[in-house]
Amino acid sequence: MDVKTVATNRKAKHEYFLLETLEAGLELRGSEIKSIRAGQISLAEAYVQVDGRQAWLIDAHVAPYEQASRSNHDPRRPRRLLLHASEIKRLWDIVRQKGVTIVPIRVYLKDGRAKLEIAVAKGKKLYDKRAVMAERDAKREIEREFHQRE
Repeated sequence: MDVKTVATNRKAKHEYFLLETLEAGLELRGSEIKSIRAGQISLAEAYVQVDGRQAWLIDAHVAPYEQASRSNHDPRRPRRLLLHASEIKRLWDIVRQKGVTIVPIRVYLKDGRAKLEIAVAKGKKLYDKRAVMAERDAKREIEREFHQRE
């Protein structure tokens, strides 16, 4: 099972508490898979929208493939996520709660197919972010002290 990570949403862990993750397939058209294989995808402003029957990846930017010329794709078009109906129903029930959303975490290639890792997430408040940063700085300082003693 060959897995190659193509793009990650690094801000997701900083902005949200990630509650649970899922793997979803991506419905792609034409030259989109070639751009994704070349690493030409951005998840920076992307989010997942569920309408009860289908799930969509919104605002992900897949750069146009240069060699595709005339038959190129719209870089920001909504892309359908391939999930089981039971998974979509469960996500729909979760998203209707206040303060819960679904964010894309990373895009990777698994056996030649593009997959998207999504997470059910709850937004962090500013004080939560500060606490995480303070904890990280403290760990870094402890590591520095430990290595200086050796």
